[in-house]
Amino acid sequence: MKPVFQNYLEEHREKHLGELFELLSLPSVSSLSEHKDDTQRAAEWVAHSLRQLGMENVALYPTAGHPVVYGEWLKAEGKPTVLIYGHYDVQPVDPLHLWETDPFEPQIRNEAIYARGSSDDKGQVFMHIKALEAILQTTGTLPFNFKFLIEGEEEVGSPNLPAFVEEYRELLKADVIMISDTSMLDEDRPTVCYGVRGLAGFQLDVKGPKRDLHSGLYGGAVQNPIHALVEILQSFRNEAGVITVDGFYDRVVPVTDEERAAFQSLNMTEESLKEEVGVKELFGEQGYSHLERTWVRPTLEINGIYGGFEGEGIKTVLPSEAHAKITCRLVPDQDPEEILELLQEHVKKNTPPGVEVNITLFDKGTPYVTPFEHPAIQAAGRAYEKVFGVPTAFTRGGGSLPIITTLDEVLKAPIVLMGFGLPTDQVHSPNEHFKLKNYDKGLLTICHYWYELEEAMK
Repeated sequence: MKPVFQNYLEEHREKHLGELFELLSLPSVSSLSEHKDDTQRAAEWVAHSLRQLGMENVALYPTAGHPVVYGEWLKAEGKPTVLIYGHYDVQPVDPLHLWETDPFEPQIRNEAIYARGSSDDKGQVFMHIKALEAILQTTGTLPFNFKFLIEGEEEVGSPNLPAFVEEYRELLKADVIMISDTSMLDEDRPTVCYGVRGLAGFQLDVKGPKRDLHSGLYGGAVQNPIHALVEILQSFRNEAGVITVDGFYDRVVPVTDEERAAFQSLNMTEESLKEEVGVKELFGEQGYSHLERTWVRPTLEINGIYGGFEGEGIKTVLPSEAHAKITCRLVPDQDPEEILELLQEHVKKNTPPGVEVNITLFDKGTPYVTPFEHPAIQAAGRAYEKVFGVPTAFTRGGGSLPIITTLDEVLKAPIVLMGFGLPTDQVHSPNEHFKLKNYDKGLLTICHYWYELEEAMK
């Protein structure tokens, strides 16, 4: 027999899709000032939807940027509290000419919803609202107390949310934090992501002579900033893929045997990765699988390098300056502040004579892991399996979600990352879409999760 919430979701499917299309039609591009009013309207739409659901104390909290939407349902006396986080803002749509249909005129084709924000993250936020609606309308109550924290600046790095969370820490206090802003491995492989890597980014600016010089007149007598930059960059890593910055690995927590076994069980081969990215050989830190290198080991990558003449043909110039942008992905228990200090010291030690180097620090975020065996994580796996009928994959994310750092440090509650998008959803790209199959199954999975978690937390 179907659960009552499943019957409700099936009966109201077309109505709910119509509501989702309303939200997707709002061009809430947080990075563009021309869409400030649209982003405000999206916040108001989410607030209205929460009120319709039955949330109380729903409010739009102003920030220096776009507002934060909050709502709560605290009628489950004596039960734990869950905080659901998400965002209503979206990425810009450029290049527009590559979209097959208007990015803000949602359309269903190929069994998927095509629109900006369909997968990241409006579609997944909407699913949480409707999953709770299905339970509340069919049972009259909810298994937990619930709070919603939906922001409008995730796509620009959440600049104002950390201060908001700190100021309203008592309002946001919870026992479990739920985020659906990740993806599954594929449409038939449900996935719980129980950790993400941190981030430390910086830029190197190497300055040599006061102007570009004629390489015939000055080459060989004056240090070339590009050569100097290359020498510094080469010093960061050896031929075995090991980062050679003193102290870089000192705080790295080794992966457990249980986690390594879970990774191996995924059967994600190196051959499939080579085919996916179009290379003949992989490269990385020796002694680790490609999954360990991308999920549980730290990295240092050069993201951009430029300087000198870049036009057509050749220009015999000794450039005045050269630049590189670098990011490190960090793992528990690395501290981004400490890592950036180690990197700056390394650069000083490895700067050749004849140039000056300036370092500009950029984004940083702390890595996060919810223990693999935590009841909230294992309950998520069981909920997926009930709906998808196959074992759940447990992964760590290679990317970074900086706001997780704030939620972890301030609220001190376990964070569960249950995503329903796919790597092929083309988020941040033209023709972003969200599979209807994942939308439908995701709604059921969320509903089942709350009951699985209720049982696990008794």
